[in-house]
Amino acid sequence: MEVFYYVVFGALAAVVAGLELGKSGKDRVATTSAFNSFKNNYVLVYSLMMSGDWLQGPYVYYLYSQYGFDKGDIGRLFIAGFGSSMLFGTIVGSLADKQGRKRACITYCISYILSCITKHSPEYRVLMIGRILGGIATSLLFSAFESWLVAEHNKRGFDPQWLSITFSKAIFLGNGLIAIVSGLFANLLAENLGFGPVAPFDAAACFLAIGMAIIMSSWSENYGDPSESKDLMAQFKVAAKAIASDEKIALLGAIQSLFEGSMYTFVFLWTPALSPNEEDIPHGFIFATFMLSSMLGSSIASRLLARKLKVEGYMQIVFSISAVTLVLPVVTNILVPTSSVKGGSISVGGSLQLLGFCTFEACVGIFWPSIMKMRSQYIPEEARSTIMNFFRIPLNLFVCVVLYNVNAFPITVMFGMCSIFLFMAAILQRRLMVVSDLHKSSTKAQEMIEEDEPLNP
Repeated sequence: MEVFYYVVFGALAAVVAGLELGKSGKDRVATTSAFNSFKNNYVLVYSLMMSGDWLQGPYVYYLYSQYGFDKGDIGRLFIAGFGSSMLFGTIVGSLADKQGRKRACITYCISYILSCITKHSPEYRVLMIGRILGGIATSLLFSAFESWLVAEHNKRGFDPQWLSITFSKAIFLGNGLIAIVSGLFANLLAENLGFGPVAPFDAAACFLAIGMAIIMSSWSENYGDPSESKDLMAQFKVAAKAIASDEKIALLGAIQSLFEGSMYTFVFLWTPALSPNEEDIPHGFIFATFMLSSMLGSSIASRLLARKLKVEGYMQIVFSISAVTLVLPVVTNILVPTSSVKGGSISVGGSLQLLGFCTFEACVGIFWPSIMKMRSQYIPEEARSTIMNFFRIPLNLFVCVVLYNVNAFPITVMFGMCSIFLFMAAILQRRLMVVSDLHKSSTKAQEMIEEDEPLNP
């Protein structure tokens, strides 16, 4: 493996270590032992859940290609996953609010374990079923766990500001360190030990089973709406009304859809972007490097949140930077000459793109705890999982459309589209900050009027 990969990984590791070891008092928040115990339990479970997801990441595309499927066939498999998340996600989100978030988290584990098992089959139909199960699981992963955490945090009477600590720690470990170790472990299983590209999926199923056991033994159940009066359609109406009547929630949903839609499209595109002529690239090691970049971003986010900087403000910069990074493949394709020789090592253009992609992943690391913080502020508790899965409908639709037309457009066009959507997210983030500030000013003025009324009968 080339020295270039080690240099990039080592430089990122040094920066992350420096940020973590250099934290001052301003970057830390005093909490209680009860909260720390609660936080550590959630972070452990979340890390196990994410390890089950991250272990699969580097070898999904590669496994399908090894089974003999072309880019179009693989694109349809990805579409099945995102389409499943779009169609069933809102339903399972509403069921989580009504039937219990703990049950939903257990359902995630079972669905994803079954999805991993299907990877042993080279049959296209079986792999399609696995993608559908994976889509359902993804909807639960990004709604049920966060919903359970917010409700349980509030039920136990912890300081609302401490939520950002749990979010940052969960992302730093679950989307950072665990992802890095998962990438390296997947690389070890599939390539160094020679077990093949299906081995990481077996390992993922094992970690999911361990996490499910901890959930069943240590988590209590909580609900979005404990009343028995609302059926599924009524729950949908509550969520739709909340989105339609509150511009802040609608803007937050649009921002999330634009960013995550671009992010999931990137997941599909980075492998062919870095190896357009079938260059020999270490998929697992590059994946680990991306996750180290995400870890850097989450470390930065924890400092920003600890210092109580306005999330709506700094996220405008993050979205703008991410838009620039994804336009880089377009620029390198124009300015850097490409080789027509098949195989070999990564090209100069590919090296430049890799650096840009690492920057994008750092933006992803900042995005996750920041969007979680905003969701905890703006989304009402009674329909939290339902609304969060409503947000995923447009993003899944966007990704499905892109993947369905994956052979119709050059890869540079798709990166260009993602860049435009990220610039749009930055604009909407600006609007959300303005609307939020106006709402706070209006609320404060109303409170002052109400305080003055008893003095002036």
